[in-house]
Amino acid sequence: METNGAVVLPEQASVWNMDPERIATFRLMSEQTGDSVSIFEESIPKAVETTLHLHHVSDEAMCVLSGEFAFKIGDTVTRGGVGTWAFMPKGVAHAWKNITQGTARALFLFTPAEAGKLFEELRRRQLPFLTADPAVLSSLFRQHGWEILGPPPVYENPDK
Repeated sequence: METNGAVVLPEQASVWNMDPERIATFRLMSEQTGDSVSIFEESIPKAVETTLHLHHVSDEAMCVLSGEFAFKIGDTVTRGGVGTWAFMPKGVAHAWKNITQGTARALFLFTPAEAGKLFEELRRRQLPFLTADPAVLSSLFRQHGWEILGPPPVYENPDK
């Protein structure tokens, strides 16, 4: 897929309620970037965390816009606040958790866009991310190169 470039003004961004109180705002979608990148901003409630997973095709980068997160990338656990960037390369197990006492915000970037297309597809179908039919989610995870490795890790003492 080719592209001639794209400019998405703030009011043109597509918004999706991923789950109650969890909102994604798509800044650049795969079809706008020739499948090069998918970027969205997410509002993440207190204590929301991901399962331990990896992406087979895409690298993932996450920037903390507000709040604080714990990150597990490979065997390393780290925490970081506003301005922290986390890079999660394809093929490396990773997870994160909002450890703020309230809602946090983060910017996510997937390149190439394949892993981010999972969220784009769920938005198109208007399916909730965490509470959708597990069979549907499992199929979409496989389709977009995700592999779930286990439950969320425990972040008892992340490094400062």
